[in-house]
Amino acid sequence: MKAIRLHRSGGPESLICEEAPIPKPRDGQVLIQVHAAAVTPTEFAWYPTFHTPEGNARPFPIVLGHEFSGVVAAIGGSNRDVRMGDSVYGLNDWFMDGAQAEYCLVAAASVVPKPATVDHARAAVVPISALTAWQALDRAQLSKGQRILIHGGAGGVGSFAVQLARHKKAHVIATASAVNMDFMKRLGADEVIDYRTTPFETVVRDVDVVLDTVGGETRDRSWGVLRKSGRLVTIAADAEGTKQQQVRDAFFIVQSNREQLIEIGRLIDGGVIRPIVGAVFSMDEVRRAYAEKPTRGKNVLRISEGDRHGQ
Repeated sequence: MKAIRLHRSGGPESLICEEAPIPKPRDGQVLIQVHAAAVTPTEFAWYPTFHTPEGNARPFPIVLGHEFSGVVAAIGGSNRDVRMGDSVYGLNDWFMDGAQAEYCLVAAASVVPKPATVDHARAAVVPISALTAWQALDRAQLSKGQRILIHGGAGGVGSFAVQLARHKKAHVIATASAVNMDFMKRLGADEVIDYRTTPFETVVRDVDVVLDTVGGETRDRSWGVLRKSGRLVTIAADAEGTKQQQVRDAFFIVQSNREQLIEIGRLIDGGVIRPIVGAVFSMDEVRRAYAEKPTRGKNVLRISEGDRHGQ
């Protein structure tokens, strides 16, 4: 099969598209023929990318990309949740090879039926970003009528968070660049702040929840806009190793959740939320896919040419 692999630590310049052996599923795993895989640039900084669960260095070569959409090609052992030929989407374990290859392995419990109303490219941007948004809002205990400030509203996680917060009937305030102001309103934001021209803390106060996808000084300035009992949740990578207990308590990493991903698929098919794709690239364009930051949503690698026809 063709696979995009890292043979050394580094960034996108270290990625090589080359031939690799097709992996074989063990009991409890399924082999996915990948049609599309999302691009997450921060993966180069993730601990699991270069380490084993035991803390040792992972052997090279390494395949990135842990959210995908494709078709079940083989099943390891008996499994009642999936069948050969099923169109599925999901995410695989952070510590194993990802989905930027024509085939990938995933735990059977981590794949669910692909939403029928979207193609593989749009389905591929859902698992990590939508689950992160879902779990962040759950963690924040967001409820009807509450006010939430979402930083990076046009990004992969932010765009889902805006739609899910609207679905919960919260009052949604999002930060975004000027080019995405109208886009944010279409997704359901009640207020949009151009972060390049207006410091959000000068126009926002007493919110119930802040969802931080940016980190750094944006997160640091956000504590002051919370009401007394307000809650801040952050997914920014710089929070993982911080010594600030307040930030450590606010940080979380998304977990695979079959039931939540099934419900997200239902919301997509019901027209309640929609996945946002920045641009679609071929496997040979992988370095561009990482280098070119999308204006909104996430970039995608088209692994199978069949996805041009939405299969």
